[in-house]
Amino acid sequence: MLDQKDLQIIKGIVEEFFKKIELEAFIENSILKEDTLSLNVKVKEPKLLIGEKGEALSDLQHLLKAIIKKRIKKDFYLDLDINSYKERKVEYLKSLAKGLADEVSLTKKEKILPAMPAYERRIIHLELASRKDVTTQSTGKEPERKVIIKPYP
Repeated sequence: MLDQKDLQIIKGIVEEFFKKIELEAFIENSILKEDTLSLNVKVKEPKLLIGEKGEALSDLQHLLKAIIKKRIKKDFYLDLDINSYKERKVEYLKSLAKGLADEVSLTKKEKILPAMPAYERRIIHLELASRKDVTTQSTGKEPERKVIIKPYP
């Protein structure tokens, strides 16, 4: 389990990383909850670090975790966000799920969402899990796996 000393070391590593790649960045906030460290880094050019559909951000998160693991020999999960991209994406997906579920409930016709990564599909499923008027299902094979929102029989 990470402690405050580990957190300071990690922040230093992250700041040094961005300096080395010559990007002006600062850690806006960090939340340490159990074995998960959430970091939101602010940069001037987020598109470069986020990439298409967040792919570059995912790669960057894996790279930073590998670098950090060389110094911090503890198991933890790193959740890296750039300019609150992930936070906004989660809110968008929840809103999309609610809107489409309302439409499915009204029209009684299923909706198929575009292919999305597992963590995004999970957000859709969790957001609609408590609804009694619709059900969700994932279909297809990675990377073309999609969520279907169906009226509940």
